[in-house]
Amino acid sequence: MSDLVGCMDALSYRFHDEGLLRRALTHSSLAVEQHRMGEDNERLEYLGDAVLEHLVSRHLFDTHPEMREGALTRLRSSLVCESALAFAARRLELGKYIRLSRGEEQCGGRDKDSILSDAFEAVLAAVYLDGGLEEADRLVREYVMSAENQPQRTSTKDSKTAFQELIHADHKGRAIRYELVSETGPDHKKLFTMRVLVDEEEWGTGSGPSKQAAGQVAAQMAIERYNSKCD
Repeated sequence: MSDLVGCMDALSYRFHDEGLLRRALTHSSLAVEQHRMGEDNERLEYLGDAVLEHLVSRHLFDTHPEMREGALTRLRSSLVCESALAFAARRLELGKYIRLSRGEEQCGGRDKDSILSDAFEAVLAAVYLDGGLEEADRLVREYVMSAENQPQRTSTKDSKTAFQELIHADHKGRAIRYELVSETGPDHKKLFTMRVLVDEEEWGTGSGPSKQAAGQVAAQMAIERYNSKCD
């Protein structure tokens, strides 16, 4: 119970049905360990993913009337990718409230991006079911749309450097280049979209308030593509 209270304090939201929050914080490894199959956060994660996409899409649609569909899609992808959601979860300190199996605990599960990002989506769904769309939207605005929630801040090494090291570790001769795709908005509120190419093949795109920030997001997306190819 004390863990639930601490999590509710972090969320600045009091649940009417605390069982929803408990379920949102229960990783599948614990459900398997306790022989309680299905009593984990995977269904809530599914719903949270849909709620998150809806709310982020609406915010971007309202705040960037100058952007075309492709740019909006790329920007949304950079905001809801695994690393960005894991960073949001770390800001909320969700890691210390997640209920894990002993094995997952010993493997450092509390700080895994995949577990943290899934927990964030599950908690968002729990808030939505318990308190409605307005409360869910508050969390999204504060922890996803906020300028503080930059994916590259999850690491002490910037994403461009990290991506360069990944590529050159396997293919030292490959050329990495960043290219400006678009520049939209008024002078006081510019939005830049950059893409990163490896030997002229596009690996990732990203948007941000400066070319440097957009390049960092593009590099983060490229890192995720690289990691998915290696899985």
